[in-house]
Amino acid sequence: MFRLRSLRRALCAAVAALLLPLAGATASAHAATAPGAGYWHTSGRQILDAAGQPVRIAGINWFGFETANYVVHGLWSRDYKNMIDQMRSLGYNTIRLPYSDDIFKSTTVPNSIDFSNGKNADLQGLNSLQVMDKIVAYAGQDGLKVILDRHRPDAGGQSALWYTSSVPESTWIADLKALAARYAADPTVIGIDLHNEPHDPACWGCGDVSVDWRLAAQRAGNAVLSVNPDLLVFVEGVQTFNGVSGWWGGNLMGVAQYPVQLSVANRVVYSAHDYATSVAQQSWFSDPTFPANMPGVWDSYWGYLFKQNIAPVWVGEFGTTLASTVDQKWLAALVSYLRPTSAYGADSFQWTFWSWNPDSGDTGGILKDDWATVDTVKDGYLASIKAPLFPSTGGGGGGGGGTSASCAASYAVSSDWGSGFNAAVTVTNTGTKAIGSWKVSWTWSGSQQVTNMWNASYTQSGGTVTAVNAAHNGAVPVGGSASFGFGGAPGGGAVPSVSCTAT
Repeated sequence: MFRLRSLRRALCAAVAALLLPLAGATASAHAATAPGAGYWHTSGRQILDAAGQPVRIAGINWFGFETANYVVHGLWSRDYKNMIDQMRSLGYNTIRLPYSDDIFKSTTVPNSIDFSNGKNADLQGLNSLQVMDKIVAYAGQDGLKVILDRHRPDAGGQSALWYTSSVPESTWIADLKALAARYAADPTVIGIDLHNEPHDPACWGCGDVSVDWRLAAQRAGNAVLSVNPDLLVFVEGVQTFNGVSGWWGGNLMGVAQYPVQLSVANRVVYSAHDYATSVAQQSWFSDPTFPANMPGVWDSYWGYLFKQNIAPVWVGEFGTTLASTVDQKWLAALVSYLRPTSAYGADSFQWTFWSWNPDSGDTGGILKDDWATVDTVKDGYLASIKAPLFPSTGGGGGGGGGTSASCAASYAVSSDWGSGFNAAVTVTNTGTKAIGSWKVSWTWSGSQQVTNMWNASYTQSGGTVTAVNAAHNGAVPVGGSASFGFGGAPGGGAVPSVSCTAT
């Protein structure tokens, strides 16, 4: 969903709160080696890597290729590698990249990229697909996976169906196959989201080939697998099934009766979208039992697929401005429903948050309007469902093979209001090999105390603070960085010297 304007007009009927039983809800065992290598496949409700280890997608949407910029947004402000490094440091392990079919046209030229002061230097002269290649390559070096999302037929706007008068089904399928073939040798791209947010008049299982999204997804999915049988095929829901409406792309009720059946087994991941009141009002938000009613709503629309061990479920988009109390309660409830990684590991719902971009009109983003500062409140809501990064696919961003593990840390105060302050610490791998964990220490000369910390855990003895990486950001490639932040009190203290130890 692209949010420079509010698009949602989905009318939702009241839904019975069907609390479905949780099938086999046991925490997955921690694998002996880092999961995520190679291409992936499904097994029941889980996604498994090439070695059969369960993985969890815990990622972010970075939009722009689907717009008239024909490239991810924010490159007018920052270098793309710097932004991917920041995503990594915050613990996002997957990027969903929306695109439109316009990027396949020979006349399409990406715009709004800043090349000053060395930024984005290796993108000069490239077309949109070549820029996408660069983003995919660097993400893989950083240990991130990529899901390509056919978001729109063209840059003009979303479409209810997978085709329009100007972009027929044949073009949609040809372009999907072209992408599948383009990344056939690169397991950084784990799959393709076939079409974003099908909605009325799209149906599921009605049998009319002109509007039956389930049948179209089978045609497109089989076409993708014909050129790259290793890819996952992500299939979103519709708006309405049997008279019950929900979010665009968020209604997967029909799967129970009409599952997507592809020529290659264990490739389908169902995808739902779910939003808060900053996008549109829905009946469940005014239910007197809200937010206790929400698990039943989610169960009925898409959660049952996971809980009955039918298939993996990826919440490909969810987001909010967090401006209202209702939205805050909604996000807290959804995060809890998606299952904390610490308790369940990868035996959990998959997800990519909407969005990295701040220029999403009805949700905002993880970044604030300066395209650099992190919205630590919004990011903090997601902390419990973040998951480990994946092995690097190789290249300079993934680390070297030397024997020296070392790091350096920088400490910066972002705000100080006298009675308290916020600060950020950036850890940089200065050695010749990738590091698996780090520890940072400093001693304040005053009476400061840490009041809260995110993306790291800490102990404090007197004025000495020791911070240790979180599970999701301990691994740092050569030349890469990770970061954490904290609040303290009182303010006004001098910046201390910081030491860093890497292993």
